Amino acid sequence: MSILLEIKVTPNAGKQALNYDKNNTIKCYLKSAPESGKANAELIKFLSKKLNVAQNNVEIVRGATSRSKLIKIDTKRSKEEILLELGLEVQMTI
Repeated sequence: MSILLEIKVTPNAGKQALNYDKNNTIKCYLKSAPESGKANAELIKFLSKKLNVAQNNVEIVRGATSRSKLIKIDTKRSKEEILLELGLEVQMTI
């Protein structure tokens, strides 16, 4: 099973962190510069480490040259479990 996450990346942030912005979009702050794929490689490594999955199970499906990325994670866990492991609360819609 695969989970898709929309993530907005901020490279050159000086830290690694994940949170929601004011529009409930997942924001990921990365230390690497957005050149030669360094930030993309850091994003994949960061997510795989946080989720305890192999790096080849995390893939950038769309947005390799953009700050807005669609990430596919191959896992048996639900999207809610993934978000909790990333330290993100599941947002309830009413």
